[in-house]
Amino acid sequence: MERYGESFSKETITLVWSVSVAIFSVGGMIGSFSVGAMVTKFGRRKSMLLANIVAVLGGTLMGLSTVSRSFEMVIIGRFIIGVFCGLCTGLTPMYVGEISPTAVRGAFGTLHQLGVVIGILVAQIFGLEFLLGSDTLWPLLLALTALPAVAQSILLLFCPESPRYLLIVLNQEEEAQKALVRLRGSEDVSEDIQEMKEEAMKMALEKKVTILELFRSPNYRQPIIIAIILQLSQQLSGINAVFYYSTGIFEKAGVKEPIYATIGAGVVNTVFTVVSLFLVERAGRRTLHLIGLAGMAVCALLMTISLSLVESNQALSYLAIVAVFGFVASFEMGPGPIPWFIVAELFSQGPRPAAMAISGFSNWTANFLVGITFPKLQEVCGAYVFIIFMIFLILFFIFTFLRVPETKGRTFDDIAQGFAASAGKTPVPEAVVVGLPDSKDPAPMSPTEKVPMVDLPADKP
Repeated sequence: MERYGESFSKETITLVWSVSVAIFSVGGMIGSFSVGAMVTKFGRRKSMLLANIVAVLGGTLMGLSTVSRSFEMVIIGRFIIGVFCGLCTGLTPMYVGEISPTAVRGAFGTLHQLGVVIGILVAQIFGLEFLLGSDTLWPLLLALTALPAVAQSILLLFCPESPRYLLIVLNQEEEAQKALVRLRGSEDVSEDIQEMKEEAMKMALEKKVTILELFRSPNYRQPIIIAIILQLSQQLSGINAVFYYSTGIFEKAGVKEPIYATIGAGVVNTVFTVVSLFLVERAGRRTLHLIGLAGMAVCALLMTISLSLVESNQALSYLAIVAVFGFVASFEMGPGPIPWFIVAELFSQGPRPAAMAISGFSNWTANFLVGITFPKLQEVCGAYVFIIFMIFLILFFIFTFLRVPETKGRTFDDIAQGFAASAGKTPVPEAVVVGLPDSKDPAPMSPTEKVPMVDLPADKP
């Protein structure tokens, strides 16, 4: 009004609102795609410190938007925060995966997702109108985005660089040993050092792995396809559609205070991430992912039934709430945490940065597509929109069952060898006992004759 003397039209407001929502995912795509180059140049720890500068900038822009009378600052701030989040979703799982002991790597990887869901829950609570979600205080709510980044920057000063990065990339064995001693709380880290040295020797025989090489090389093609599909299974499951529009879903179900039901979904989100934290090293990554996908598919069907019939039978509103809570709980059992850290497990040190960049980009692209298309899909399909997600979930379940290996308790090198063996697998002839004559063998093989070599799978000792 102050700038042009008239208010926006309804169509323009809708457009600006849509851009403000979607621009976050665009920033996420760019940030995630930059992970590979960033970690190669600056390392894991310094890259996270640099990313936090981006967060402070984005939070400041959004916080000062009303004072500056600039809706553009909200959009630009959202974009910058998206870049920060894109970087974080690649940097954090990579760093955590590389510093964690093999036996508890999955549990530590789940902590990344726990941080995300706690952040969502805190934002939902502070977003209540009587706290910071009011007409005057919402810029402060958005500015608070910078606080966790500042806290993390302070804490990172007490954290060591990734030992794998120090030894394998920088060839600083002594520094890597010091970092491991701090991380393990023990002076004896020879086993970890030996594992890294073996990985480094194998890497020395390989040329630098680019993003294109991930798709060209038969050794990397299968794991990168798995990484991409797992990331798509997270976003095309419909979880963000449920979270973006959960208040509207609860309203349609007849809930009187839908915002509190939405916060309830956030609590369920957090609780079941903790449950996953304790189960991931017992049940395994693949099993939990399958359970999560199956549970979400069933809950998507229940949501469809309850929302389509709730007008004729108000009691079905309770089924809708249970279905949403079940959908969120199933997501956090598997599709929520597992795609992020399993990508770091599927690749050795060399291709890992490029793989994290590709998989993160896939995740953010799917996030953007769901966010931008769901309102229109909901308008066209109504309550039946979740049938689309149910079909996706079934397809992802089939793919995971057939193609995704279990990585629980296996070293990075062991997992990489398994894929390499699978890529180079040739038909193995029937076993032949060499040198022992029988009725079918005219004579024993002499010591000078060549024994035909047989390729054996390398995924097991």
